Amino acid sequence: MADTNPITPVVAEGSDVSIEKSKNADKNEAKRLAKMEKFLAKQKAAAEKSKAAPAAKEDKKAKPEKAAAAAPEPEFVNTTPKGEKKDMSEPMAATYNPKAVEAAWNDWWEKEAFFEPELTAEGKVKEEGLFVIAAPPPNITGSLHTGHALAVSIEDGLARWNRMLGKTVLFNPGTDHAGISAQAVVEKMLWKESKQTRHDIGREDFVKKIWDWKDVYQARINNQVRRLGASYDWTREAFTLSESLSKAVTETFCRFHEEGIIYRATRLVNWCSELNTALSNLEVDNKELTGRTLMNVPGYDAKEKFEFGVLISFAYPVEGSDEKIIVATTRIETMIGDTAVAIHPKDERYKHLHGKFVIHPFSGRRIPIILDDIVVDMAFGTGAVKMTPAHDFNDYEVGKRHNLEFINILNDDGTLNNNCGEFSGMKRFHARVAVLKALKEKGLYVETVDNAMTVPVCSKTGDVIEPLMKPQWWVNCKDMAADALQAAKDGRLTIKPQTSEKDYYRWMENINDWCISRQIWWGHRIPAYFVRIEGEEQDFADGKFWVSGRTEAAARESAEKKFAGKKFTLEQDPDVLDTWFSSGLWPFSIMGWPEKTADLEKFYPTSLLETGWDILFFWVARMVMLGIKLTGQVPFSEVYCHALVRDAQGRKMSKSLGNVIDPIDVIEGISLQALHDKLRSGNLDPREIIKAEQGQKMDFPNGIPECGTDALRFCLGAYSAFGKDINLDIMRVDGYRKFCNKLWNATRFALLKFEDGFLPNKTAAKSGRESLAERWILNKLNVAAVEINDQLGQRNFMKATDAIYKFWLYELCDVYIEIIKPITDGNDQAARRSAQDTLYTCLEAALRMLHPFMPFLTEELYQRLPRRDGDKIPTIVKSPFPVNNPEYIDSQADADFELVFAVVRSGRSLMADYNMTKGAQIYIQGSPETAKLLLSEEAGIVTLTKGCKSCKVVGESEQIPDGCASITVQEGCVVYLLVKGMVDVEAEVQKIEKKLAKVQKAYEDLLKKTQDATYLTKVKPEIREMNDAKLKDYEHEITTLTNGMDTFLKLKD
Repeated sequence: MADTNPITPVVAEGSDVSIEKSKNADKNEAKRLAKMEKFLAKQKAAAEKSKAAPAAKEDKKAKPEKAAAAAPEPEFVNTTPKGEKKDMSEPMAATYNPKAVEAAWNDWWEKEAFFEPELTAEGKVKEEGLFVIAAPPPNITGSLHTGHALAVSIEDGLARWNRMLGKTVLFNPGTDHAGISAQAVVEKMLWKESKQTRHDIGREDFVKKIWDWKDVYQARINNQVRRLGASYDWTREAFTLSESLSKAVTETFCRFHEEGIIYRATRLVNWCSELNTALSNLEVDNKELTGRTLMNVPGYDAKEKFEFGVLISFAYPVEGSDEKIIVATTRIETMIGDTAVAIHPKDERYKHLHGKFVIHPFSGRRIPIILDDIVVDMAFGTGAVKMTPAHDFNDYEVGKRHNLEFINILNDDGTLNNNCGEFSGMKRFHARVAVLKALKEKGLYVETVDNAMTVPVCSKTGDVIEPLMKPQWWVNCKDMAADALQAAKDGRLTIKPQTSEKDYYRWMENINDWCISRQIWWGHRIPAYFVRIEGEEQDFADGKFWVSGRTEAAARESAEKKFAGKKFTLEQDPDVLDTWFSSGLWPFSIMGWPEKTADLEKFYPTSLLETGWDILFFWVARMVMLGIKLTGQVPFSEVYCHALVRDAQGRKMSKSLGNVIDPIDVIEGISLQALHDKLRSGNLDPREIIKAEQGQKMDFPNGIPECGTDALRFCLGAYSAFGKDINLDIMRVDGYRKFCNKLWNATRFALLKFEDGFLPNKTAAKSGRESLAERWILNKLNVAAVEINDQLGQRNFMKATDAIYKFWLYELCDVYIEIIKPITDGNDQAARRSAQDTLYTCLEAALRMLHPFMPFLTEELYQRLPRRDGDKIPTIVKSPFPVNNPEYIDSQADADFELVFAVVRSGRSLMADYNMTKGAQIYIQGSPETAKLLLSEEAGIVTLTKGCKSCKVVGESEQIPDGCASITVQEGCVVYLLVKGMVDVEAEVQKIEKKLAKVQKAYEDLLKKTQDATYLTKVKPEIREMNDAKLKDYEHEITTLTNGMDTFLKLKD
């Protein structure tokens, strides 16, 4: 070549052709995730495009074989007998079908006892270690939702991973009786079916109905978790109301009562009038109001609405004078039970009222004016605060400090009791209206103003919660909390993420005693008995007249000792224990405690507790307290708190919103109409059903596509990052289904490339004859194995799934499988065999790496692969998980192949610059060392550069033809693309000019708007910020188009 290349080298804007690796891991992570999202978006767009395309095209007539291949496959029918291994002799289907893939495997796994803990011949834990998860027991109140699916995906992924690492693994399943929730659901069902209440049919028959409900829904839940692939040891399935677990509950109550840890006292509780029971804080939703709001309340006419979100001021007359003192309240009806007015001792306005009284306007009671510098803020309101200690948690503490009278104004059903004079017998919110009216009539009403406030609402019934004085059983938690806190401080217990650990510390340092009485029928009946002594007047609330017993006979014996010589009868407390009391014993009660069983000795304490952060205090903290107290050991060494699953818009899942997703519906797919039908089969109010259907139409206009279990599990893992809630987009799950299809096709390709009778090498050791691409992919396999093990150990499921996704998609499928196609189709037998062996090694190991996330697909594909000589492992469940293999580490191959791929990227970039999609001719000019390396990779470069016709490596620039564009890859390596005569310059320039004019106009129009004199004052800041970003995008696009046009114009020279 007589002269140098006349065209200035073109470097595509934004492209990075340097082979130097990024030192910023976070940026790399972001790039990988962006690539993943881009892939999913492309898949989605392609799917939509294919739907929109005509059913037939003329050119398809010439290719009947493709039309035949596109014909839908017949509906899959599972013919495998239950518990038998699936027949793998049939050829692989053309495409991935999750229904077919997932069939039969779980039944076979269970029958073969693959999920039961594997012990040594002596019955001991294996030397590789022990991993135990006591699966959090779901409530038997209905179906599982995607939050449960997330928990199962994480827990089972860790169980399968540890099992594959060779450890003795126990993943123990079970369900919770869910006292209040289950009773509320069955009561609704009973009323809906027969218009009866539980009182109409009696305790025994009602409890029997809940047992029947439990059998149905426990079976449904167990089917769901089996469909999700949970590798539970079903031989150890537990239920919190079973005989053995009930024994543990009784033992704990009696032991604590005997030690004085459990005691009886009358205190304020969260009371639900609709359920007639006390509630834990977890069963109370806090409804935030910004001001005056009219609300419906259960138990009242649907047309009635009551006023909330206001502050009502009224006056108390001061005794012996014409003076009045003004107070305010958000619950005006509670003033009937007021027993004090508090003022600040330093408030000069009220100095003259120290020691005085006000007169209650309805009862005439003398109410003391008390001095309190804790509760009263002189600067707030009038500086005077009404006190209702029997109906307000803050006032309760004031009442105890000042020894005030505690006047209860409510019956259990929410009506006003006999302490309320003219208002007695009224429903509480009717009384709210009546009291306000009466105050106005007496001239004591002052004003009503809007007031932002929180209204506590029962999560089961929607009823407004009332603080109510009730005699209950309580647990003194102070000492147990101190021990539980110390376990976290000294490292015996770790809690992830750190935000959850801080919550744990805060709760344990400020713990209150725990109310464990519930006024319902479904649950563990409290093993406490009131000793009714003949001829004596007794207070049912007084703990001194109560005894406990593991049996009634034991309680009688205790009573005879305590009340020697007296005649008495025993009356068992009709209440049941808080569900969290039995759940708090879960990690050791399922092992047989209080008996000293072999399971308790081998498998307790457990390894990990995985749960949602929202029950960290209600459940996790109580398990730690009870575990240390009763067994002397922390029940688990690690707590992992997963995120909350929200909908795609970030809203909390709610039946009334219609966004609660049954994981089976994601696995199997469901139409929009079927989603509507499911709403109507439940207990939702008809008004809520209408709202929920609207929500379903918005979220799932076309229903939910069939995604399969493996895609759902992988997606939930990919979403899981520390401290972040999950906004679940079903289309992203569908994207991972397409990823499953990619794996299916990759394995199918491999099996096609393994000729009949192919037997892989006896081991996965390198032969020493591997090509550069083989050495590179084995190195990448090892990098992925190391990364996945490390991230699973850190419980970073997002990065673990990203590592396996990256290896499968971007390295194995997109690069290695593509680059070996000409080799496996070629005549070089040695090269073909080597490529096959490496493909087998990578494919088999990659399936094992993927198994914790995608159990069904990986088993199906694993069973289809030929096996190495001597490999007798029956299932991927028991196969070894890939770990670091020093033999595969090859940094030189990694660097050399990165140069090859940099050349490929440069060739693709040049082709994109010149809109060249086929027939490309690439030349590479490099230093002698570089040329030697790339000369052997010419065929691979052509394969990986789509649309490339040929690639030639030269040593001198004179060998490059005229009319080439170029990119410098690195010093001593330049890639050239022959463009002269290959593109229609005029047509390309016209395209760019047309697009440039359109963008230029959009830019000028927006710029004109921003230059308007009123722009800064009339346009919101967030809109201005958005417009600024748009202008920058337009400027960037104009620059890019201008540069592109210049590139083409140079070809005219």
